[in-house]
Amino acid sequence: MKRMVAGPNSGRALDAAALDAHAWLGLMISAALYLICLSGALAVFNQEFERWEQPAVEEDTRVRPELAAQGLEHFVERYGRDTGHFHVVFPTSGIPRLVVENDDIAHFVRDDATLGAVESAPWTRMLIDLHYYLHLPKNVGMILVSVCGALLVALIVSGVLAHPRIVRDAFRFRRGGNGTQANIDLHNRLSVWGLPFHLTIAVTGAYYGLVGLLVSLAAHAFFDGDTQAVTAPVFAPEPSGYGVEGAELPDIARAVDHVLREDPEGRPIFLTIHDPGTVDEFVEIYVQQPGRLIYSENYRFSPDGELIGRGGYRDGAGGKQFVYSLYRIHFGDFAGVGTKVLYFILGMMLAVVSATGVSIWLGKRKRRTMMDALWPAFVWGTPIALATSAIATLAGGAGIAGWVFWLVLLVTTSLGARLDAGLVRQRYPLLLGGCLITLVVLYVAHNGSAALHVASWPVTASLLCFAFALLWPLSYNRLRRPQGRAGDSLARR
Repeated sequence: MKRMVAGPNSGRALDAAALDAHAWLGLMISAALYLICLSGALAVFNQEFERWEQPAVEEDTRVRPELAAQGLEHFVERYGRDTGHFHVVFPTSGIPRLVVENDDIAHFVRDDATLGAVESAPWTRMLIDLHYYLHLPKNVGMILVSVCGALLVALIVSGVLAHPRIVRDAFRFRRGGNGTQANIDLHNRLSVWGLPFHLTIAVTGAYYGLVGLLVSLAAHAFFDGDTQAVTAPVFAPEPSGYGVEGAELPDIARAVDHVLREDPEGRPIFLTIHDPGTVDEFVEIYVQQPGRLIYSENYRFSPDGELIGRGGYRDGAGGKQFVYSLYRIHFGDFAGVGTKVLYFILGMMLAVVSATGVSIWLGKRKRRTMMDALWPAFVWGTPIALATSAIATLAGGAGIAGWVFWLVLLVTTSLGARLDAGLVRQRYPLLLGGCLITLVVLYVAHNGSAALHVASWPVTASLLCFAFALLWPLSYNRLRRPQGRAGDSLARR
């Protein structure tokens, strides 16, 4: 019987297959990082996008305790009390609209305390879910996104250590060749300019998903599974025993009035009724503090409106304040619109860094493969898919934004595999510009005069500016091209 001996060709084939698998795995991780970075940069303006999706809603910046209480009463009359929480979102929350909601549905409240339209921002919700979970099941998606944040930390630190001249060459930019050198310089320059921001975003992003896992592990290791015992030093334990089974709605007007008098400089953002109609019922009001990074100071009340106590975040230990500040640090939700614009620019820089990093790696490979066209198609296909999903939402597909996003991304990326990478980089930006123009036209047609409301024009104007910036090279080349037969002759030469 002859023995089968593996020859050198089979060994080389196995090595090649392993290298291909390694390359594809790296590309998929890079794609996830790019999706997280790009969606995060856009999600900085989530409040502006929510207003833009429903521009006709009444707006008012005043906090009126009686109006909030009456709006909640009308909401409970319609939907009952079968919920774990009621929420009242105040007009000072960043969106100047009063909202009442339970765990399933939310309504705007009109000036006469009647219920207005159902709050609905499906495209904004799709964008936020993409950034938080990559549209995966929440527990899995949050952990995956946080692992990507940890990988980003490692990439940033190792990138700085691997390039000792990176700071000295901070303003060096070379062009020419096959574009790889320009990509290297762009990658390194943006990495240096945004280094503190990028590291902050990566660390805080890793924290949000992994902290739940770490708390669970610590609870089972040291506190017999009691997670509240782990978090109590930072997050104040919930009070109990203040409610009455089956009681009426809490006196939220009295509670809100108390906060406005005791903390006149604070900005109430929302109110939560925990466990309504049970013995554990209590009211919690979240109040942002001027000049502070903490998310809020929390005031807790019994159902009859008596103050139980505060969360202690405003005057607590430094570590407690730091942890409670991470959300606003990560999303740039402080110091007004200027900070949001800065976060958007720095976030887009991080998205460019993640995209050019892969482009550099592909440019240095000796072997040309499908990846060379797939990657630029994916990079440009992502904003195209986001714009197309917004168009689908306007067309009446409120529940299909996520499906449209992934379908368009799959089509544009797959199409890119059949095209030259240079052609993708030339045509896809024009396609994106056309999608943005289409989106604005449909938006104006759909919303009519409300499209000119102050809630809409900042986003609409920004979309038009981006569209014209993308389409300008096309019109510029046409203007420069000589006309007539002489021009044709020159073009042929």
